[in-house]
Amino acid sequence: MTNEMIRQIAMQQSAIDSNCAVEDFTRNENVITISKENKDARKYLKLPHVCDLTSYGDNIVATVSEEYKEIVEQYINKYSVAHCFETPNMHVLNDAFQRAGYRVCFMAEYFLPDVRHLQALPCEYEFKVLVQEDFKELYKPEWSNALCEMRKELDVLGVGAYDNGELIGLAACSADCETMWQIGVDVLPAYRRKGIASALTSRLAIEILERGKVPFYCCAWSNVKSARNAIRSGFRPAWIQMTVKPASFVDEMNQ
Repeated sequence: MTNEMIRQIAMQQSAIDSNCAVEDFTRNENVITISKENKDARKYLKLPHVCDLTSYGDNIVATVSEEYKEIVEQYINKYSVAHCFETPNMHVLNDAFQRAGYRVCFMAEYFLPDVRHLQALPCEYEFKVLVQEDFKELYKPEWSNALCEMRKELDVLGVGAYDNGELIGLAACSADCETMWQIGVDVLPAYRRKGIASALTSRLAIEILERGKVPFYCCAWSNVKSARNAIRSGFRPAWIQMTVKPASFVDEMNQ
């Protein structure tokens, strides 16, 4: 795959998730759509959205429930694209939704592989390719970024790093949609800062591409270590998202 093919596939999936056209992400003007359920959306999304903002850099595509369309439309057309995703402007959107029982919840940056830089990075430890059957005994706290116990059926492929037969690092991916698999990675504390995470991530990305799927990587903007790992592994920033959720959902997450 070329970088342009990878980007197009990502935007096609974002269009499914946001109930819009692929070309909407490259327009000069912002776009607003009404959010709807879609069986082909990423599996972990809870559709329809109250409000979800997505940007590939040129504009904002907002997918919303009908009753909040005016609030969101005014917001995204008042501030610049980048500022809509951060404070202090973000407080304007949050305040408007909080009066209706909602809050800004998720803010994330997504990365796609740059095939010009993606390569299997070296590592001193033994690596093994793992499949779903190999994950059965690995749903433990130390591997909770790589694997998701709530959606075991989506964990389809991984690469493990071993020290004398002991698993010390794991990158795995979930088949979140038909065309794209999301990578997560964990390394045991005693083995960090040795290049294991980036070696695992880069090798898993290559394995995914060889299977005809697009690997993607996600982290919070504040997770500097994770973002650095993405860059070292051959990934580059591709799009950003911000999602509004019920206030009760946010409160539960803060417990």
